[in-house]
Amino acid sequence: MKVSCPFCGNVCDDINFDGEVEREKLCPLGESKLTREKKRIPYPMVEGERVSYDEAIERAVEILLNAKRPLLYGWASTVNEAIRLGVILAEKVGGVYDTTSSVCHGPSILATIEEGLPGGTLGQAKNRADVVVFWGCNPAEAHPRHPTRYSVMVKGFLVEGRRLRKTVVVDIRKTATALLSSKFYMIKPNSDFAILTALRSIINGNDSAVPNEVGGLSKSQLREFAELLLSAKYGVIFFGMGATHTRGQDRNVEALIKLVQTLNRHTRYILQPMRGHFNVTGADAVACWEAGYGYAIDFSRGYPRFNPTEFSAVQLLRRRDCDAMLVVGSDPVAHFPFDVVRHMAKIPVIQIDPHYNLTTKVANVVIPSAISGIEAEGTVYRMDGVPVRLKKFRESEFWSDYEILKAMLERVVERKGGDVVW
Repeated sequence: MKVSCPFCGNVCDDINFDGEVEREKLCPLGESKLTREKKRIPYPMVEGERVSYDEAIERAVEILLNAKRPLLYGWASTVNEAIRLGVILAEKVGGVYDTTSSVCHGPSILATIEEGLPGGTLGQAKNRADVVVFWGCNPAEAHPRHPTRYSVMVKGFLVEGRRLRKTVVVDIRKTATALLSSKFYMIKPNSDFAILTALRSIINGNDSAVPNEVGGLSKSQLREFAELLLSAKYGVIFFGMGATHTRGQDRNVEALIKLVQTLNRHTRYILQPMRGHFNVTGADAVACWEAGYGYAIDFSRGYPRFNPTEFSAVQLLRRRDCDAMLVVGSDPVAHFPFDVVRHMAKIPVIQIDPHYNLTTKVANVVIPSAISGIEAEGTVYRMDGVPVRLKKFRESEFWSDYEILKAMLERVVERKGGDVVW
C-alpha cells in the first residue's frame, strides 16, 4: 500500500507500507514523524487532571461559549474535513479564525489577492522546467525530497534531469540548496524588491535606468541573471520566507508575480510559494470556501471580516483583544513573541494535539488526538494546491481531530441553535 508523508508541503505520496513504513524513500524529517515515537499526550486533561473525552469537550465548549471573542488558531497540521468544522465553529461562537499563514506565507496570500498567482503544479516543474529558481528558500533542508523529486535532480518527461536543467539560488547566505545550484546570487538583506524591479527593467529593455549596483549585485550580474531567466523554455520560481519576511513582505511577492508576468511575454514561467506544514495550503483554501478569506477572519459581528493587521493571532493577543484560545495542531508558545505568550498564559487555552509541546504547559484543557495521515485519514492540499488523500495505516485509541471538533460543534449548535451541513 502507498501512503503519504504528513510532514512538509511536499506531501510525498510514494511511500510503501507493508506492515512497516519503507524508510528508503523517507527524508530525515519524514522519518522522524512516521517511524519515531514522540512523547504523546496520554489522555484528556482539564487543569492538569485526567478526564474523559466527553468531559474535556464539555469544558472546552463552555470556555468558547463564555468567551466574548475566542481565537481559533493553527490548522496547518490537520485534514481539510476537520478544518471545515473549525471555520464553522469559529463562526458559531463569534470568534476569530487564524492559521499559521499569518506568521509565514500570509504576505503571499495578500499579494495573490492583489495580483493573482501565475501558478502551476510540482508535476509541471518536474516534467517541463529547464530553469529553476529558488528565491529566499532552502528546500534541501526544509523540504529535503523536493530537489530529488520535483526540481533539481529529477528526470522529467521533457527535461532529462540535472544535466539539462539550470538551477539558480538567490539568498542572503550560502545555503545547502546553493551547493546544489548552477548559479548562486548572494544578495544583501532587505533588497529583494529592488533587485526584482531591476530585473524587470532589464527584461523590458530599460537597463539604462538600472544603477551600477543593486542589493549587492552588479549591473553585469543582473544582466546575466536576466539572460539566464529568458533562456528558459519553461521556468519556475520557488520562493520562501526569505522573500515574505524581509523588508517589503507582500510587496516583494507582488514584485515576484510581476517578474513572472513580464517573463511570460517572452517565454513560459510559473511561480510557487514553498509552503511549510503539510496542510497549511488547505488551512487557507478551506477557509476560503467557507468564509471567502484564507486567514485572520473575524466573525464577532456575525459575518466574516478580513484584516491581517488586526485579526491575526499575534495582533489579537498583543492587544489583548481575545479572551480564550483554541489551538489545533500548532505550538504558538514556542514561536510567538514573549509578550504575546504572556497574554496566552492569562486566558483559558484549549489544545488539540497528539504530542506534548510548550503550548501544553499553558493549556487549561488538553485533548489528545490521532495523528493525521498515520492514525486518521482525510484530505489535504499539497503546497501547489493539488489534493492528496491521506490514509490511515496505524490503529489508535485517540479520537481524530474531525471527531473532536464535530463533538464540540454539535454541542455548540445544540446550545445556540442553527444548522450545520455535515
